Amino acid sequence: MKVLITGANGFIGKNLVAHLQERKDVEVLRFCHEDDISSLDGLVKEVDFIFHLAGVNRPQSVDEFKTGNTDLTKVLCASVAASGRNIPVVYTSSIQAELDNAYGSSKRDAEHALTALSAEHGVDVRVFRLPNVFGKWARPNYNSAVATFCHNIVNDLPISINDANAKISLVYIDDVVSSFIAVMDGKYPVGSTAVVEPIYSISVGELSSVLYAFKESRESMITERVGTGLVRALYSTYLSYVPPAAFTYKVAKHGDARGVFVEMLKTKDSGQFSYFTAHPGITRGGHYHHSKTEKFLVIKGKACFRFRHIVSGEFYELFTDGETPEIVETVPGWSHDITNEGDEEMVVMLWANEIFDRELPDTYTMAVGTQA
Repeated sequence: MKVLITGANGFIGKNLVAHLQERKDVEVLRFCHEDDISSLDGLVKEVDFIFHLAGVNRPQSVDEFKTGNTDLTKVLCASVAASGRNIPVVYTSSIQAELDNAYGSSKRDAEHALTALSAEHGVDVRVFRLPNVFGKWARPNYNSAVATFCHNIVNDLPISINDANAKISLVYIDDVVSSFIAVMDGKYPVGSTAVVEPIYSISVGELSSVLYAFKESRESMITERVGTGLVRALYSTYLSYVPPAAFTYKVAKHGDARGVFVEMLKTKDSGQFSYFTAHPGITRGGHYHHSKTEKFLVIKGKACFRFRHIVSGEFYELFTDGETPEIVETVPGWSHDITNEGDEEMVVMLWANEIFDRELPDTYTMAVGTQA
């Protein structure tokens, strides 16, 4: 399949191109701002599907709304009609098409041109009236508050908020692209007007708080809940504005005669991740917990784990090494320790189900000893 993307160098266009290039069954042709409009005819004749993303939303002159949105769409429609083929078209309109302003009117008139194309020539047309789209590669200080906030916060620049309680509707770029491709693949519900889901709603104040929390997490090591939904999408977007020079950041390393201990990441409600080392013959631990639990994974070296029940005195030991991934879990009420049984430094990953609290550590010293 040959696919034409107008506005291929724009924010949405770049993301769509990146996704389509991952497919071996799609060849992408591009029409960009700097291309001569007369080239559209030739491009349209070659393709089987069109994503019409090109448009103007921040012009130097109001007249550019008409030329960049309405007139360009009419030229594209004429090219499709002249081809004599049903070349499906996906068009990125805007929720502002419902409003009586120059931008909204130009997008609405473009929609009408596409509707006429569909009615008169039987062309499949899908119009997406998009709210604010956010994600990687959106231009800051242009038309996305998310992009502007991310760029400024990453670069230690101030952000401007007129009304912290003002609500904004957002759709994530990956969801937009998924919906577009679903149309192309014939997997989207039939109908000329289409929507991208989910649509997120957040206040400007809440948005700024979430983004600042991402920045602060490098210091606190406490991550936000970035695995699902809007926070996941915002976190991915925020990181896309981090420059290469800031891809890394240092964390504290605590060392003594036994080895080192390094905390990597803390969560709000699912504990923390760290690692430690131990020199040959060194034993670490020798304590128990009433509620706290841990998971250990030896990734280098040979280890002996020993356990003793704090009431019955029951003893148990086991051996693991870095060659065989095996999780060892500590159990409340059992004192435990770990000894490096090898000839090289041992490295162990550790997850604890709660963030360490120096005031209430739930950690009590008790030697494990050996089997009697």
